[in-house]
Amino acid sequence: MTIKTIEQALAGNEYPGRGILLGKTPDNQFAMLSYFIMGRSENSRNRVFVREGDGLRTQAFDPGKLSDPSLIIYSPVRVLGSELIVTNGDQTDTIYEYLRRGETFEDALRSRTFEPDVPNFTPRISGWMDASSAFSYRLSILKSAGGNSSSVHRMFFEYETPISGQGHLIHTYRGDGNPIPSFEGEPVTVEIPQDLEEMTQRIWDSLNEENRVSLFTRRICLADGTAETRIINKNQ
Repeated sequence: MTIKTIEQALAGNEYPGRGILLGKTPDNQFAMLSYFIMGRSENSRNRVFVREGDGLRTQAFDPGKLSDPSLIIYSPVRVLGSELIVTNGDQTDTIYEYLRRGETFEDALRSRTFEPDVPNFTPRISGWMDASSAFSYRLSILKSAGGNSSSVHRMFFEYETPISGQGHLIHTYRGDGNPIPSFEGEPVTVEIPQDLEEMTQRIWDSLNEENRVSLFTRRICLADGTAETRIINKNQ
């Protein structure tokens, strides 16, 4: 198994799109979570992250320039007890409702498909974490079959008893292009630092300066659930 640094996983990719990183600190005491968004168009770049209760939402930085909110305004992070949901779209709400009535992360995502943004058909990436002493997490990607709008591939990755100091990163795109090529393969195994400020800055510095938009990070104590959160918005 190849373990990459944050820089090795991100810095060489001009356009990874939107990304989720879940893992655990080297001292085995904290869960780590991050979510970032990037943009090429004015509409995609016209966004900021705003805290909403224990969760997170996107909103337009300049409401007058918002042309289409359908795929860019949503709640990336929601919390249900010790469970955290993080996604790149409105499937956050789908997962939350399924979990609330006792169904599973996978059940929720089997009801969804990739985004309808022809010709990219952007994958829907999703993460779930139990940030308690029974720490575990899952990741998923829903993607088209090579750009075929009538065929969806649903992939799920489950991580039980995760290794301290390691995490897994998944993002929407392999790089820039027209159409933009979707992520391929398993989530990337990435080293997780102990310090939240360090992780936040290293992720932000590794994202392409022109295309990066916003970053959210959180560190959660597995013993008592207390959390620290950081948000970086390019537009603020």
